[in-house]
Amino acid sequence: MAANDDIYYREGIPVPETPVGEDAPSFWKKTDVVGKPLPRVDGYERVSGTAQYPSDILLPGMLYGAILRSPHPHARVKKIDVSEAEKMEGVRAVLTGESREAKDIKWKYQDRQVPLFDPHCRFEGEIVAAVAADTWYQASDAARAIQVEYEILSFVVDHEKSLDEGAVRIGREGNLLEEEEYSRGEVERGFSEADVVLEQSYRTSVELHTPLELHGCVANWDRDRLTIWESSQGVYAVQSRIAEALGLPLSKIRVSNQYMGGGFGSKLKPGKYTAVCALLAKKCSRPVKMLLSREETFLCVGNRPANSMRLKAGAKKDGTITAFDFECSGPSGAYPAGGVQLVDWLIRDLYLCDNVRTISRDVLINAGPARPFRAPGHPQGAWALEQMMDELADKLGMDPVEFRLRNIPQKSQAREDKPYTTDGLRQCLERGAEEFQWQEALQQAREYNEGNEYIKRGVGAGACLWIAGDGGPPSTVILKLFKDGSVNLNMGASDIGTGTKTVMAQVAAEELGVHPSIIQIEYADTATTQFATPSGGSKTVPTEAPTVRNAAIALKQELKRMAAEDLGVEVEQLKYIGDEIVSGNDSSKKVKIKEISGLKKRGEVIGVGYRGPNIEDKVINPFAAQFCELEVNLRTGEVKLLRFLGAHDSGRVLNRATFDNQVYGGIVMGIGFALTEFRQLDENQTGKLCNRNWHDYKLPTALDVPLKTVSVAIEIDDPEANNTGAKGLGEPVTIPTGAVIANALYMATGIRFTKSPVLPMDIIRELSKKTKG
Repeated sequence: MAANDDIYYREGIPVPETPVGEDAPSFWKKTDVVGKPLPRVDGYERVSGTAQYPSDILLPGMLYGAILRSPHPHARVKKIDVSEAEKMEGVRAVLTGESREAKDIKWKYQDRQVPLFDPHCRFEGEIVAAVAADTWYQASDAARAIQVEYEILSFVVDHEKSLDEGAVRIGREGNLLEEEEYSRGEVERGFSEADVVLEQSYRTSVELHTPLELHGCVANWDRDRLTIWESSQGVYAVQSRIAEALGLPLSKIRVSNQYMGGGFGSKLKPGKYTAVCALLAKKCSRPVKMLLSREETFLCVGNRPANSMRLKAGAKKDGTITAFDFECSGPSGAYPAGGVQLVDWLIRDLYLCDNVRTISRDVLINAGPARPFRAPGHPQGAWALEQMMDELADKLGMDPVEFRLRNIPQKSQAREDKPYTTDGLRQCLERGAEEFQWQEALQQAREYNEGNEYIKRGVGAGACLWIAGDGGPPSTVILKLFKDGSVNLNMGASDIGTGTKTVMAQVAAEELGVHPSIIQIEYADTATTQFATPSGGSKTVPTEAPTVRNAAIALKQELKRMAAEDLGVEVEQLKYIGDEIVSGNDSSKKVKIKEISGLKKRGEVIGVGYRGPNIEDKVINPFAAQFCELEVNLRTGEVKLLRFLGAHDSGRVLNRATFDNQVYGGIVMGIGFALTEFRQLDENQTGKLCNRNWHDYKLPTALDVPLKTVSVAIEIDDPEANNTGAKGLGEPVTIPTGAVIANALYMATGIRFTKSPVLPMDIIRELSKKTKG
């Protein structure tokens, strides 16, 4: 769990270098297009239904694939009989581990390789066989008709019991994947200097990936060339992994994804299903579409791991934090997947503290592997840290916001004390508290509670940073200006629903002085666009936006060179102003862009931009603070969120509408983490997943979100971040939300809820204990 801020989106795929960009252009002071809440450039396609998602792909002669999965959390396949399935109507192909096409295919989980159809099934949902048929129903029925004889093995699905003596061994070396320790200063001395020392245990539940669009793809072969349409956050990551698995050159695989319906980290890489779909298509010599069912996605496309945490903290009477001592454990699942990835980062880096020790244990259990999930590790760490900060403030008799403000660092303590490029955390707390009217809200809640017996109110606050969000190379963008003045923007990054295309069009329009509506965008296709890392880690805008600007500047330079020939002046004298190029020494010497002779002769001019490296001696991080007000019904345990406010420093806001939408969506996801979402496994009898549908796995709905949500943009000029000043936003907006709700619940009930999610029955149970006490 090293301080590697690109682990979210680069891990496991080769990342080529791109040339270093030109010297950074001057920082924008005032902008005309950037920052405006412009509608999405693809808004019509999205709302009209004409946008083509991978699930919409229809090809001539297309078949449909279905997968047979292990019904047991731990078993060995002893025998498979596919004879009945092969005879069923519409069935065109059946694959098992014994099939010639699949026999030597391996799949990699970090440092471990397993067969694509692994006879040793280590989690419920592992692939056992696959079928292609004329319809999905025929394929699904045939998959269920396959007869499998299993040797059912003992299992363990609780990560706290996984390290017990006698627990079933899932990995060859046992169930402890990794134990990592971090320390600075002297923790015991820090506690001896404290006036208040508190210790608390916390536990968070598994959150399951379940984006609106199902995981899946369409695969089609043209002789030895494979084309894949995948619902993916990164087409080049899919190309790389499938080329490795199938032993193909990269040039023989094309991956395209024009639209996708949500990923949140679960679609940063392909799954086994992608390789299986490609093999079925090859065996049948016909295109195959394979979309997982909703129930399948609950089993096998990843999750935010559960974490058990213990945090001990000390502070002086003046509010100085003297020590943090933190331990956590969490499950990767059946294979290495980052069960404790970055859980301790906020303890290391968010608040001033000279003495810190953290120990993180990553373990194996018989359940589906984890995957990055919007701000991996950070919401879990915030659940512990932000509640502990409130407890310390209470014991010290301090306001929790003031306590946080007294412990704000100017440097990244976990990264060799490198200074931050902005002090956004302080401004997020101060501005957020001001906009929320924090002190007034506290007083009003106290007064409300005195006059109401069964409905109680609480307000809560919390803060965070996100380890990444700075972006960086590699990135290449090509801008093409046509002779009529219209523009083509070519980039490999995916727009995963956040409005990336719109933002990039605004950046290009700002630099070129054109309207975004005349910019046509090509993206996310390995055959026609340039290499890009997957869209994740809140890095897409701070990576691609500076690259787009560099491409626009390169394009302008080429136009100036052509204009210099037409005007008979030196290139250095020329200025690009609006739709014309003018001599700085003689304003009468000018030429309209569309009248430049070189452009008219060529028909188009190209500018290529690269992403330069980040500043080396400073740290670029986004910061956030959130505040909420809620009501609790002490009779029913129901929680009603009244209002939420998020104050976020993500540098320059490039589009205010997409910025606010990210904030609202991230808060909703945090509400699920705090109040509704959890994976329920049958720990004692079968080890199976009990809530594998949207009825039993409770996602927040319109009835669960606040009546009022406010987004406060803390715009701090950050020219050291990149040439646009933008930093990441997607991750920070979901990090503190759960802890903020827990802090508000404490004010309303007087009970510290340390396990997430906090369900109505949990509230009733704890209130009953309190009453009896």
